[in-house]
Amino acid sequence: MSAALIVALRPILVRYALARPNARSSHKVPTPQGGGIAVIASVVLATSIFTLVAPGAPDPSLVVICIATIVLAVTGAADDIRPLTPLSRLIIQSAAVLAMLYALPADLHIVPALPWWLERAALFVGSLWLVNLTNFMDGIDWMTVAEVVPVAMALALFGFFGALPAAATLVALALCGAMLGFAPFNMPVARLFLGDVGSLPIGLLLAWLLILLAQDHLAAAILLPLYYAADATITLARRAATGAQLTQAHRDHFYQHALDGGMTVMAIVSRVFWLNVALALLAAATLVNTSLALHVGAIILGCVLVGLTLLRFERAKT
Repeated sequence: MSAALIVALRPILVRYALARPNARSSHKVPTPQGGGIAVIASVVLATSIFTLVAPGAPDPSLVVICIATIVLAVTGAADDIRPLTPLSRLIIQSAAVLAMLYALPADLHIVPALPWWLERAALFVGSLWLVNLTNFMDGIDWMTVAEVVPVAMALALFGFFGALPAAATLVALALCGAMLGFAPFNMPVARLFLGDVGSLPIGLLLAWLLILLAQDHLAAAILLPLYYAADATITLARRAATGAQLTQAHRDHFYQHALDGGMTVMAIVSRVFWLNVALALLAAATLVNTSLALHVGAIILGCVLVGLTLLRFERAKT
């Protein structure tokens, strides 16, 4: 469905949604953006269709999640065409994240030692950051594919074995399929970009899925997004330390340093993909074995693997 929608929409995107190269771009020629329209539309449609035909009552939380996802997609589409102010983006994103948190089970409590309200506040901040970092990290061809496909596939497989509710498993599988449909068009050198219309709602969907996973499998939920979280968070911290304007577009991510240093796009995204596969395997190990020592060890090993990848990217610049 995603691939078919892209074929149908591409002539319109070529005409109205061209991303033109600038000093901070990684592409050299004007390229249409907005492939996320097809990705998000296919996720919402597939989820809705399967929910309607599946036996039993539909999960009411899916309605809220789909609406919040569509709101972020529309916001991203508007921003792709005519940039919104940072404050207006933040307000809309915050509303979507709050709606997503509202859709969570009322009894969901990941860390019992924390007060419920404090945990919800932390989930709000973390989810809002994941929405934005997913957008920030979508800076070269296939980067989001290399991140989302293995993570979404892992979430879907975990769901099949009972680690996620059925509705969440369906969304994870639909998201993985939609990104696979988008992948051929975004393969280096890309003929189509995802755009904010795709990256923002994808971040929201991942946040929702990871929170549900974290209820009983916190280590796995930490491991799956570890590369994106590390690259984006360390980059933001370094820019803040140097006094850079945090809302300004830049080329300071580790993978961008690697690209500027001569690594090819395929070399970069291949490393990211296989890193995510390794993180998914570590996450799977924590589901199979409930030993605290194994969980801590898996997280430490995941941090080491991510750190080595970031170091390799950074060294390419020099």
